[in-house]
Amino acid sequence: MEKGMLLNLQEGILYGPVNSRRYGRSLGINLMPGAYKLCSFNCVYCHYGWTKCCTMDVNAHAADLPAFEEVVSSLEEALKKPIRLDLITFSGNGESTLYPRFPELVDAVVTLRNRYKPDARVALLSNATGLVLKEVRECVAKIDLPVLKLDAGTEEVFQAINRPAQGIHLKGIVECLSSLENIYLQTVFMDGSPSNTGPDALSAYYELVKMIQPGEIHMYSIDRPVPNREIVLVPPERLEAIAGRTLEKTGIPARAYYI
Repeated sequence: MEKGMLLNLQEGILYGPVNSRRYGRSLGINLMPGAYKLCSFNCVYCHYGWTKCCTMDVNAHAADLPAFEEVVSSLEEALKKPIRLDLITFSGNGESTLYPRFPELVDAVVTLRNRYKPDARVALLSNATGLVLKEVRECVAKIDLPVLKLDAGTEEVFQAINRPAQGIHLKGIVECLSSLENIYLQTVFMDGSPSNTGPDALSAYYELVKMIQPGEIHMYSIDRPVPNREIVLVPPERLEAIAGRTLEKTGIPARAYYI
């Protein structure tokens, strides 16, 4: 990738293994189309660029989604190979939990993991919008590492940063997150316009963290080109300070990750 360019979309179902700063070698599973991003958020910092189809309803795009059987067979072929994996991760060109048979697919992935790569963990990187469905909330408990997004403490900041599809509000996401146990939160902090690092924004964020009670929070800033050029990196020392303050205010461990 050339300096200053957004990342290319994942063209196929599987990608990697890629090396993660947090978790090691991860094999990605992309359940969304290869030609465009299909997501319920249109985040200002997404390194894949702006969301062309921002929606909660993927049924209109069903023909562009990989078939359930194709996902399972592709993963099985990959896991049979003598490659070292730390993670098998649901991620890719949009929101994985919107995939129509996502809970069923979680069962299939866990079964394949147990058969071929029992030392690997199954992970999910999600914006949490799919949790509105009971069956999605229930299947999260089967995932070893469910990492769910929370970038804002108020509706105003949420709308400015995550730019969700119509009808999605922070209150509903927080209610879903609060109903789950043994989850991780992921937060991207940024300065500029919009920003989520001011005193009022952070105070509101701490209150939501206390409501959700995750096991841990993973904190980042932007480290790649982003579609909104008005946001800027939060320096590592400040990110560390936010992580420390989060622990102090909420009792929840927070880890800052940066280059």
